[in-house]
Amino acid sequence: MQPSHVTIIMDGNGRWATARGLSRSEGHAAGASSVRECCRAAIKAGVKYLSLYTFSQENWKRPEGEVDTIMSLLASNMVSTMPEFEQNKVRFKVVGDMDRLSPELRKQIAEAEEHTAANDALTLILMFSYSGKWDIEQAAERYAKAYAAAGGPPSEPFERYLATADIPDPDLLIRTGGEQRISNYMLWQCAYTEFYFTDKLWPDFREDDFAAALEDFKGRDRRFGKVN
Repeated sequence: MQPSHVTIIMDGNGRWATARGLSRSEGHAAGASSVRECCRAAIKAGVKYLSLYTFSQENWKRPEGEVDTIMSLLASNMVSTMPEFEQNKVRFKVVGDMDRLSPELRKQIAEAEEHTAANDALTLILMFSYSGKWDIEQAAERYAKAYAAAGGPPSEPFERYLATADIPDPDLLIRTGGEQRISNYMLWQCAYTEFYFTDKLWPDFREDDFAAALEDFKGRDRRFGKVN
């Protein structure tokens, strides 16, 4: 059994950098190589969706310099990895509260999404300026408007109003860095997701680690509330 959608909470960039006497910003930069490794591993394994918890809404509270670095890394990595996306047929998508991003970054994201829209080997989703509570709140607001307009329950179910409406729920969630919580991430979508926790810090997470998580997933008995 292979998961269709794998999602990763990429934890440990700061601790990785601190242990090496580097700045936290250098840790975030080092984590970019792990993103590329996991994309390649996902394609090889036949995973169709790979989503990465890249920047939470809570992360806006971090020091301004660190936030600026993360924004710059997103912009520069979109440019530098575009040839690889094209070569490997990777579709690129960003999900989150785009209103908090600069107009320039929003424009660059839209162009990258449009440029890769026809690629079908893997959909890479960056969950950016995202939180599970925000997603449910904005979905509830949209659902309420649709309810009022229809004069009753709208034709589409509630989950169609989530920011991830066109993305299947994750089959497997991987969290690096040793923590065992989901940190306000895809609270609705992870109702029946299998969890895999590892002590590896994100910049050290490589293709063989990704493969180990998939192998562990194969041994899970997913009953979805039923009795086999």
